[in-house]
Amino acid sequence: MSNAKVSPPLRNEVEPCCPPLAERPLTAEEAERTAKMFKALGDPVRLRLFSAVASHEGGEACVCDISDVGVSQPTVSHHLKKLKEAGLLSSERRGTWVYYRVEPAVLAAMGQLLTRAAAV
Repeated sequence: MSNAKVSPPLRNEVEPCCPPLAERPLTAEEAERTAKMFKALGDPVRLRLFSAVASHEGGEACVCDISDVGVSQPTVSHHLKKLKEAGLLSSERRGTWVYYRVEPAVLAAMGQLLTRAAAV
């Protein structure tokens, strides 16, 4: 029998940011949260990393599998940290590697934010 620790499943640390832009004006808090998200994605390296995680098989990616984006490993770590701070990624350390996941709520919120509100 192994003494290896089993990591707990990732918790959903992300909440949807706001309603669709066409539904109503954003509150100051919603605008602040949304601006952080778009600012984080405004960097090409961060956008590539976010895309690499989001499209990775199984819905999560080890940093070792996504770090080939043309910058040094410390710079990759910096960009991943910024994406986490913006609420776009969550992470879990397993041994020496860190695994990143885009929470489904984030993708749903991003899609909802940019869709037109349904006509009533």
